[in-house]
Amino acid sequence: MIDIGSGPPLILIPGLQGRWEWMRPAVTALARHFRVISFTLAGDWGSGVRFDERLGFDNFVVQVDRIFEETGLTSADICGVSYGGLIALRYAALRAERVRHLVLASALPPDYETDERYKFYRRAPTLLLPLFAVASAHRVSLELRAALPTLRDRLRMVPQAVRVLSAPVWPRHMRRRMELIPTIDFRADVRHVRAPALAITGEEGLDRTVPPHLTRRYLDCLPGARHVVLERTGHMGTVTRPDAFASVISDFVSHTAPGPAAVAVAARRVS
Repeated sequence: MIDIGSGPPLILIPGLQGRWEWMRPAVTALARHFRVISFTLAGDWGSGVRFDERLGFDNFVVQVDRIFEETGLTSADICGVSYGGLIALRYAALRAERVRHLVLASALPPDYETDERYKFYRRAPTLLLPLFAVASAHRVSLELRAALPTLRDRLRMVPQAVRVLSAPVWPRHMRRRMELIPTIDFRADVRHVRAPALAITGEEGLDRTVPPHLTRRYLDCLPGARHVVLERTGHMGTVTRPDAFASVISDFVSHTAPGPAAVAVAARRVS
């Protein structure tokens, strides 16, 4: 667990790869506005937490519970990135009294169904990891050119590449996390969310991992949910545009009272 910064507490939940280190640029940027607490998902090297098969997906709920217990917090803002959005959603449903604001960043929707791409890689996740890495690099190439147009911009990504290599993914753990999705009725969970919600997406056409129209489904099932588009980026806004990402969340938290939202707000764009 990492705990840095000061201000309102915000728990940042990582995506499918499970490592908070991959979001380090966002953690640093958010720490200028919040007390940021993040962690590696249960079962992964570096998490310090054994994955309990009996708990299934709710291992991650227990992890967030442990954060509240160890820090003495009674409430916090919660932000889930990609796969972490489903964790944030479930926590906001099961522990509504603890969640002040809910942020869903390029998040998988509550009615998500696995696609053919996943079905291909699940057959041999470790063996196919090199192919997965090459395909992933291709998917984000257009986004990186848009977000980092100059050579100088791209050189700033070198430390991030080092962080990713020093916090490697475990393909089998990623497969297990995906296979936990159908075990939870997330569509029922949305009915129990009481916190005001913000959906953050990249631009349509730039996020080829979780296309924005999937994350926008939250606008249909969470009353009053807001939507912000981070321009010139796709799925990697936490890395390519961390300052803008942090500012969007800070603005939302600062100007939205905790509690049920009453009025839907049109999407806005952040250039």
